[in-house]
Amino acid sequence: MPLLVFPTSQLLWVRVAALLFTCVAFSVVAHGAHVNGGMADWCIFCWAFSFACTLVVLLVEQFGLQPRVPVSWSNFPITVACYAALLCLSASIIFPVFFLRDQWMSKDMRDHRIASTVFSCLAAVAYMGEVSLSKARPGEVAGYMATAPGLLKVCQTFLACVIFILVSEPVTYDGHAALKWCMAVYCICFILSMAVVVLCVGECTGCLPIPFSKFLSAYGLLAVIMYLTATIIWPVFQFDKHYQSRGRESPKVIATAVLTAVNFLLYLADLAYTARLVFVNV
Repeated sequence: MPLLVFPTSQLLWVRVAALLFTCVAFSVVAHGAHVNGGMADWCIFCWAFSFACTLVVLLVEQFGLQPRVPVSWSNFPITVACYAALLCLSASIIFPVFFLRDQWMSKDMRDHRIASTVFSCLAAVAYMGEVSLSKARPGEVAGYMATAPGLLKVCQTFLACVIFILVSEPVTYDGHAALKWCMAVYCICFILSMAVVVLCVGECTGCLPIPFSKFLSAYGLLAVIMYLTATIIWPVFQFDKHYQSRGRESPKVIATAVLTAVNFLLYLADLAYTARLVFVNV
């Protein structure tokens, strides 16, 4: 007679698949891909972090330890899955761009790198499937992070981290006070969005001095206004010849402008969803 019974579900198998794909991705890289440098470390971190978090989720759920875990289990797994999907997606783009263009590597080395790229893409798809299976359906009672605004918060913080990387090496926001304002926008909105994620996952939303719904509405409106200014100011002071410094119009500066506009749209959608949840459903 078995001591443990593991109930199966579609969500369970998707998580197992993501676990295997991430494990294979970083194992193959470590075995024979012969990569090094900051981008290689980032990709390995993406796969290893996603693997470790998924393993924790699987163990906690299969052994029924949710009541003993000091986090909101209606928010934690989908938050982990959404971050893992974004991390694996970024690794799936970065790894082949930086490590499959080398014409001097051996066939065995190339095969290892191709295999890691393929399994990274499969892991990203698996995590997207987990998010799709876990997100709240219309009329369903679920944690905030399982709703559209919660998932948008994850995307906002992730894009902000990418922007920080782009503007920090080399530093591209010190040429004018207006560009420093853009950096302040990125930092303030990142901190507030991450605070919302932490409050929801840690079940601490009741600690706020005002109702959580009002906080979300006020912060959402503020973030939209701030990001709108950054979306306008960044390209003006980076690309206008009157303000532009020599060599400023680099791919990283252009990518920052694009990601700023994308994050503005995410905050705008977040505000629209939050307004609907707060005002329409009241």
